[in-house]
Amino acid sequence: MTAAAKALDPAFQGVGQKALLDLTFCSGLEIWRIENFQPVPLPKSDYGKFYMGDSYVVLNTSHSKSGSYMYDIHFWIGKDTSQDEAGTAAIKTVELDAALGGRAVQHRELQGHETDKFLSYFKPCIVPLEGGVASGFKKPEEEVFETRLYVCKGKRVVKLKQVPFARSSLNHDDVFILDTEKKIYQFNGANSNIQERAKALEVIQFLKEKYHDGVCNVAIVDDGKLDTESDSGEFWVLFGGFAPLGKKVSHEDDIIPETTPAKLYSITNDKATLIEGELKRSLLENNKCFILDCGSEVFVWFGRMTQVEERKAANQVAEGFVDSLNRPKSTRITRLSQGYETNSFKSHFESWPAPSTAPGGEDGKGKVSALLKQQKVAVKAVVAKTAPVLEKVPLLEGGGKMEVWRVNDGAKTLLEKEYTGKFYSGDCYIVLYTYHSGERKEDFFLCWWIGKDSVEEDRKTASELANSTFNSLKGRPVQGRIFEGKEPPQFIALFQPIVVLKGGLSAGYKKSIEGKGLSDETYTEDSVALFQIAGTSVQDSKALQVNAVATSLNSTECFLLQSGSSTIFTWYGTQSSKEHQELAAKVAESLKPGVTRKHCKEGAEVSAFWSALGEKESYSSTKKEPDETVRDPHLFTVSLNKGKLEVEEIYNFSQDDLLTEDILVLDTHAEVFVWVGQCVDTKEKRSAFEIGQKYIDRAVSLEGLSPKVALFKVGEGNEPCFFTVFFSWDSHRAILLGNSFQKKVALLFGTTTHAEDKSGDGSQGPRQRAEALAALTTAFNPSSETKTSAPKPASTGQGSQRAAAVAALSSVLMAEIKTPDGSTSNTPALRQKGQLDPSEVPDSQEIAVAETGENNGDDSEHNPGEDVGEKCTYSYDQLKSKSENPVTEIDFKRREAYLSAEEFETVFGMTKEAFSKMPKWKQDSKKKEVDLF
Repeated sequence: MTAAAKALDPAFQGVGQKALLDLTFCSGLEIWRIENFQPVPLPKSDYGKFYMGDSYVVLNTSHSKSGSYMYDIHFWIGKDTSQDEAGTAAIKTVELDAALGGRAVQHRELQGHETDKFLSYFKPCIVPLEGGVASGFKKPEEEVFETRLYVCKGKRVVKLKQVPFARSSLNHDDVFILDTEKKIYQFNGANSNIQERAKALEVIQFLKEKYHDGVCNVAIVDDGKLDTESDSGEFWVLFGGFAPLGKKVSHEDDIIPETTPAKLYSITNDKATLIEGELKRSLLENNKCFILDCGSEVFVWFGRMTQVEERKAANQVAEGFVDSLNRPKSTRITRLSQGYETNSFKSHFESWPAPSTAPGGEDGKGKVSALLKQQKVAVKAVVAKTAPVLEKVPLLEGGGKMEVWRVNDGAKTLLEKEYTGKFYSGDCYIVLYTYHSGERKEDFFLCWWIGKDSVEEDRKTASELANSTFNSLKGRPVQGRIFEGKEPPQFIALFQPIVVLKGGLSAGYKKSIEGKGLSDETYTEDSVALFQIAGTSVQDSKALQVNAVATSLNSTECFLLQSGSSTIFTWYGTQSSKEHQELAAKVAESLKPGVTRKHCKEGAEVSAFWSALGEKESYSSTKKEPDETVRDPHLFTVSLNKGKLEVEEIYNFSQDDLLTEDILVLDTHAEVFVWVGQCVDTKEKRSAFEIGQKYIDRAVSLEGLSPKVALFKVGEGNEPCFFTVFFSWDSHRAILLGNSFQKKVALLFGTTTHAEDKSGDGSQGPRQRAEALAALTTAFNPSSETKTSAPKPASTGQGSQRAAAVAALSSVLMAEIKTPDGSTSNTPALRQKGQLDPSEVPDSQEIAVAETGENNGDDSEHNPGEDVGEKCTYSYDQLKSKSENPVTEIDFKRREAYLSAEEFETVFGMTKEAFSKMPKWKQDSKKKEVDLF
């Protein structure tokens, strides 16, 4: 057997390829369990099951929009696994990375201390099981149900830990779940986090479906609130009766490691040697391995020239390094190869050169793969890089009201209609677009545009005046800052096309060029001017004034030449597209309505054309490549701590991750959005643009992001279509009000919260609250409590139960509370009673009934494709965009909804349910692939 064959474990044959062809549940995952010190592939039906006595290797393969493949390898170590098995998992991880060409980021995952990225693969949580392969564990269906008590931690991904079923395990600071055979209880500690309470509800739903066949009662019990609540009484009986809880007992697993100043160690002869001085990228040699110690996380870095055996040895040194310092168990160990460093790693160095290609690019892949092959390591066949996925984003609805102001001398001047869409590089502008989105009331898109030659005074004024307009509209607009040359599609499409002119009209600009002794090149209707036509659609169509010389021309494009006040030439390059030519005509009409146009094809120009440009000269015939790199969107939690930006990525994000108490950053690489929750503190809301700018500064050095990328501030409840496209968006969720826990209760109990005034008497608070919780408990259950019970009367059906629950909960949450001075407050009763953390809940809310079966309201927000698709189905051949026998009576934006379930799986390779959970941009990409877009 050759050395290469020995190096690649048979279990790793075809890794990273097979998963990408499977578009079903956990399609990017491949999992192996260590059995007898060998990796054994785990059946997909067992994904998410982790036994405490075992060790596992998990590979996640993702296909980025740039066309490359990204790999993350995790080795999970159960708390009862043997040291030998854990060591085998670590070694096999290095071998698996080698089989992938040395491109993966490797993560050590200790049970109870898993990384957010690992847990995001198995939302809402993983439930570690007793036993392991060596102990001959029983299958779950063979086990007798055992009452279990869990502590539930985490705002977005949950770390679920089983604790002893005893009162002493409870405390005032955490959220607990008691899972009994007939009922699941959620116990909210008085000081517990609102977001953890909300996440615990998702875990309860998961436990109910997984271990109770969807049939069991659910109760919410609040710390210290016994009163008349029967559920609370039942809960405490299970613990031997009610008694005060003691203080939370600190445990080794609860110790959070401190982040310390990073220190770099070189690994030589199985020893780690400290490198003194400032951290610089140049210290990392490509023929060595290094340890970067950051306290809470330890990185092991492999130079691309290092041998596989050197990498295995470096891992052992790192494990010993962490043990020798008596670090907490939660200390992370991350291993990565040269060229595939994470932002977290790069951020600890003084500077890091901007990448020439996106992570996972072909250049780095080829170098590492070639090197490993030289070392006789079997590397899997390289998957051919696919073309970047260029998405067309949805645009704001047309037909709205457009207002544009030019900034000048500390004030703004409204432009006449014929001048909107024409922007001078030396000026700044404020744009307000008022439109209607679906059934919603007026929506607003507000931004200020900054010309590249504008002066700082005008830029500052534009920002201040835009903020003033934002406040006058009660904070409802989507607010953006846009730089010349980085205009996003939704901005460009509003003007169709946008024309950027040389020079400026503001007094500040005029004064600036005079001070520099420069001549004024400001465009006028009588001047000689040359315009380059860029773009092919309403999303990227622009006309840019360039130097009026022949060298500015390009055979792949179209140009307009304005020669005096009465003539305009349209010049078509021999390689220009029909779209460019049509756009050129449109721009010409915009610049000079009714003017005589003279057409010039490349090679057949009249002398007057060259005369206007000075003289005929050679010019380029090479198509210019776009500046932007296509990358996947990323979502981050962000906060300012003493002026320093703290950033943490949210992996496999969804709409559920937009928590109302948080400020988040969505980075699409073409735009940066700062999303601000309704319950964020007012002072923090005001710092949204500061946070966005600090994030951009960070991403410029780590990701090569443009410093002039468009920056938007988006308020919760006012999300525009060009933001929601990055999520699988549910408009019904978007209108819910309250804190995270209140919203999750409303979602799980089938209620919808609307912002309308509704007040009531809160004097019956405790009893009403007990009734509400009792009704909500019943609402959690299916119409029959057991599979064999007799049908219930219609009056006690699930819809009526939910209606009763909503009515009871509404009177509690929205009750008017008398304040000490005799005035009234609409603050929810639960908050007044100390049950919820203080947050900025809107003053008035109404909880309306949904799913009661008696809804007579407007159904306009329902997705018509889903409703009709359940009753009317058509064949794939009829629904295709290029069908020879098309159907016309469908919603063309939802063609896929009319496929039968069977044909849907055949066409898409996944179920409708799996498809619905994908972000909209991924859905659209899949629909384009099968001609259903």
